[in-house]
Amino acid sequence: MTATPSAPSARLSGPVPGASFLGRPLGYDLAALGYSNDELFLEGTARSYGLRPGEARYRTRAVVRRPLDPARFNGSVVLEWLNVSGGIDAAPDWDFTHRELIRSGFAWVGVSAQRVGIEGGGVTVVSFPLKTVNAKRYGSLTHPGDAFSFDIFSQAGRAAREGGLLGGLVPRRVLAIGESQSAALLVTYVNEVDGDARVFDGFLLHGRGGSGASLEGSIGLSRASLEQAAAAVSAGRGGASPMAGSQRIRDDVRVPVLTLQSETDVVGLGSAAARQPDSGRFRLWELAGAAHADTYLLVASVADDGSLPFSKLDELLAPTAELLGMKMAEPINSGPQQHYVLQAALAHLDRWAGGGAPPPEAPRLELASGGGGPLALDGLGIAKGGLRSPWVDAPKAVLSGLGQSGTEFAFLFGTTRPLAAEARARLYPRGAADYLARFHAATDEALGRGFLLEADAEEIRGLGRAAAW
Repeated sequence: MTATPSAPSARLSGPVPGASFLGRPLGYDLAALGYSNDELFLEGTARSYGLRPGEARYRTRAVVRRPLDPARFNGSVVLEWLNVSGGIDAAPDWDFTHRELIRSGFAWVGVSAQRVGIEGGGVTVVSFPLKTVNAKRYGSLTHPGDAFSFDIFSQAGRAAREGGLLGGLVPRRVLAIGESQSAALLVTYVNEVDGDARVFDGFLLHGRGGSGASLEGSIGLSRASLEQAAAAVSAGRGGASPMAGSQRIRDDVRVPVLTLQSETDVVGLGSAAARQPDSGRFRLWELAGAAHADTYLLVASVADDGSLPFSKLDELLAPTAELLGMKMAEPINSGPQQHYVLQAALAHLDRWAGGGAPPPEAPRLELASGGGGPLALDGLGIAKGGLRSPWVDAPKAVLSGLGQSGTEFAFLFGTTRPLAAEARARLYPRGAADYLARFHAATDEALGRGFLLEADAEEIRGLGRAAAW
């Protein structure tokens, strides 16, 4: 597939000397893993969609991570719409999927598509826009507003397809990915922009609410709406969330779309009302026991280079009630299943977009009542239905995407509640032997259904052994 010949791509400059800024610093060396970590500036004239069409100049940046050895490149590039919900450019889907990206030879590009990441503002008390972080490096950047963000993202995609962003590597497939606010914007991109832009070969939407964004780029976030969303998540009733809605992916979608949702997203952020049947170009995976963010994303991911001992990785995944200056009412969700399942989703989407078999279909999470009602729970308090993993089918704790409270974005982090001694004795009368047998059987089941990757199987089983008592 090629972009429309008359459509512009961004003009490029760089790589820009010196270190780029992208949320938290990595605790591993990309060069040692055979990958670049470059930053380029992109500029051009973008157009807006919606009620007030127009054109405006922009100058933004992209962080590019690609195999240094061209022979390692698998032919696919993933463009992540960087997330600005925290008032800072962040790359949650790089953090969740970087192990699969690197070992399989993907290229990855993080695009500063939104104004907040460059100029500041947003819904948080403190923000760290690029111009504030390093005025000398980023002072020339300019963003005309989020109504232009869709076209800016398209132009970055074209620059990647043409090879300019990738140091001369020319991809066969260009995929788009984004989590949370970025996913909401990509919902609108898929439904309203993709048919015109025709840039991407597939979309991985991760952690969306029930509604998308407006064509002006707004998703209606404010400090007041965050407080309302927090109350909805804590109560487990997504119908009350300001992010609730019924915006489905269009039935005639042009390219494959795979959506992965946690419990927080389905119930707390109100995406249950946007559910739709799987089809020839659409898959919906709802992951039991998962939260919008968890200890893998928030702690372990920045240290995980693929060489950590199982015991060390298990230590980094431990539940905590205090993180990044935020205090939670309960320990946050410590299950790593979202990391492993999202990696499987990416691998499936890549094959699907290349003309291969579609991803497997997954059951939906069960709701106790229709619409925005709470989740249906088993006798232990674990969600019923949904895509299953060994962390919910061989539990040592009840993992949930709901019930959390605390400061800032704490409501998105879910909870971990250890099983009572009585419940553990009932589930595992022989202790560790029974636990491991059940954990390995659940792992085999998820692998066989295609929801986990064989490349992750040894590590998953190792984490099971590390957690056994």
